[in-house]
Amino acid sequence: MQSFELKALLGQHQAAGANWSEFLRVPALSFGVYTLPAGGVDPQSPHGEDEVYLVLSGQAAIQVGDEDQSVQPGSLIYVPARVDHRFHSIAEDLTVLVFFAPAEGTAGEG
Repeated sequence: MQSFELKALLGQHQAAGANWSEFLRVPALSFGVYTLPAGGVDPQSPHGEDEVYLVLSGQAAIQVGDEDQSVQPGSLIYVPARVDHRFHSIAEDLTVLVFFAPAEGTAGEG
């Protein structure tokens, strides 16, 4: 078993100074914290893995394929593998937990 405390993960992520910090990697799953500043641009491209985003803080919108919706703390978004997606209209610093299945980078890129 591996156990994590969200407050500690967020502290480690902030200390790392990057927009992405991975905290768990096993063959079937990986997860980490992703942050984007208010007014920032989300540079990501489609991944070969399914993703789930859980918004922890901030206000923004996300485009997944042809769909677009606002997100705020508590929003839970599923993104199928190889589908174009990105956060935009980031009104407040955005912090999300991101889960990949299988582990990020193991299923090939879009």
